[in-house]
Amino acid sequence: MKFLDVRTDFAFKKVFGSKESKPRLISFLNAVIDFQGASAITDLEIVDPYNLPQLKGMKDTFVDVKAVLNDESTVIIEMQVLNHPGFENRILYNTAKNYSTQLVQGQRYDLLKPVIALTIVNFAMFEDNDDMINAYKIINKKHFTDYTDDIELVFIELNKFNKTQAQCQGIQDDWIFFLKNAGDLTMIPDNLPESVYTAYEVSNEAGMSREELEIQYNKQQYIAIQLGSIEMVKQQAEVAAKKAREQGLEQGLEQGLEQGVKNVAINMIRAQSMSDESIAQMTSLTVEQIAELKASLE
Repeated sequence: MKFLDVRTDFAFKKVFGSKESKPRLISFLNAVIDFQGASAITDLEIVDPYNLPQLKGMKDTFVDVKAVLNDESTVIIEMQVLNHPGFENRILYNTAKNYSTQLVQGQRYDLLKPVIALTIVNFAMFEDNDDMINAYKIINKKHFTDYTDDIELVFIELNKFNKTQAQCQGIQDDWIFFLKNAGDLTMIPDNLPESVYTAYEVSNEAGMSREELEIQYNKQQYIAIQLGSIEMVKQQAEVAAKKAREQGLEQGLEQGLEQGVKNVAINMIRAQSMSDESIAQMTSLTVEQIAELKASLE
C-alpha cells in the first residue's frame, strides 16, 4: 500500500477539495483552527472543487482549497513546501484581496464577511517560538484587544511536528501526522477517526488513474528540483563566502551569491513549471533578467 504525499498542491486538493471531501475538510478545519462549541463548523461549500483537467494545465497555484463556511466566512487554504522572497507578503496580500473583493461598487462595508488564511508550510517560519500552529489577528498593540476578527492568518509548520503515530493524542495530531507522513507509510494507522481514515483511503495510489499518478510524480519532481537548487545556492554561497574571506574581497562574495541565484533561476526555467513572473518573484531577479537567461539557454 502506498499513499500520495499530500504536501503537493495536487494531492492536497484531491484529499480536501473534491465534492466528496466536505466531511474531511470540516473535520480538519475544526481540528486545526480554534473553532469550538457554537463556533464549530457544521457545513461549508468548497469553491473551485478538484478537477483533473484543470489541474493538469496549472503551472502555479497558490490557493489549494477555498471554502465558504456556514457563517459565510471564507477560509483559503494553501500547502507550501518551498519558501521564497515575499512569501509572507503574498499571504497577507491574497487574504486582503479575498476580503476586499467580496463587495461590488456601491455595496455597504458592513456586508463584508471574515476571511481566514490557513497556510501549511514544510519549512521554518517562526523561530521565536516552538508552537506548531501560530495565529495572527489585527489587535491593539498596547492592550492586545481585538480590532476586528475579519482578517486572520493561521500558519501550521509541519517541521515542528515530530510525534510518531503512537504518540499522537487527539484528532489534531492525527491530521498533522497524516499531512506530514502519509507519503512515507505503507499501511493505514490504527484507531483513527473516520474522517482521517477516509483521507488515507482517498490518497491510496492503488485507486489513482495513470494520469493522476503522472501529475503527482511531476509535482514531486518539480519540488525536488527546487529544493536541490536551493541547497546548491547555499553551498555555492558558503564557498563564495570562504573564498571572499580568504582573499579579503567583498566583491567575490557578491559575485558568488549573484551566480548562485542565477543558477536557481536556470533550474526553474529548465523545469518549465513556472511563469517568468513567478521565477522572478522567487529569485529576486527581474523579469528582464529571466528573459535574458532564457535566451542564453536556447
